[in-house]
Amino acid sequence: MRTDQKPMNQTLCRVFKRLHYPIEVMLVCVRWYVAYPLSLRHLEEMMVERGVAVDHSTIHRWAIKMLPVLAAICRRRKRPVGTSWRMDETYIKVAGQWKYLYRAVDKTGDTVDFLLRAKRDHTAARAFFERAIGLHGMPEKIAIDKSGSNTAAIVSIQADSGLTIVVRQSKYLNNIVEQDHRAVKRVTRPMLGFKTFRCARIIIAGIETMHMIRKGQLADIKDPTSSAATQFYSLAF
Repeated sequence: MRTDQKPMNQTLCRVFKRLHYPIEVMLVCVRWYVAYPLSLRHLEEMMVERGVAVDHSTIHRWAIKMLPVLAAICRRRKRPVGTSWRMDETYIKVAGQWKYLYRAVDKTGDTVDFLLRAKRDHTAARAFFERAIGLHGMPEKIAIDKSGSNTAAIVSIQADSGLTIVVRQSKYLNNIVEQDHRAVKRVTRPMLGFKTFRCARIIIAGIETMHMIRKGQLADIKDPTSSAATQFYSLAF
């Protein structure tokens, strides 16, 4: 990975000034952490094999500082999604308790948005839909499960906006988002749960960012054949 070709994002520059390792090492560690089912101790061992002595807690600190910036850049560079969405929730363990990761994809499988919430209720569902609509505009159709809170959230959004959304409650239509959950859960599983809600929210945003990159959702990639790793690093420069 070359870092001398383009100027670094200014927000990341301020982050890197407080971290005393080569930029290449930090970005590689953070990418591996959110791209593959590895624990922090796995990463520590892998870096030792490459001649870099770094503690697993240091890698975690890098991730917590860098990923919010990279995820925000990805959201700005993300290409538009379709107007037919599939929405569902999956479980993420935080501090020994199950929390709820709201996710939606369009009919082609592109990620619409995601949001980690402490509860599974109308307030959480509405917050998710408002965030997704704020990013992509109002969808024409949404497929959901038979959750009353999800239905109520859509009904309230329609009432406030005056626009109509076709709501479909079909497990068959929602298979695509249920299958898409697996890519996120595969990476979080070796982490054995998160200690705090804040850490969970940040790391999951990083995992989702890498997942969207793999699905080709960055809009301004000059070379469509560039690897997912190269596209991830491009968020920093």
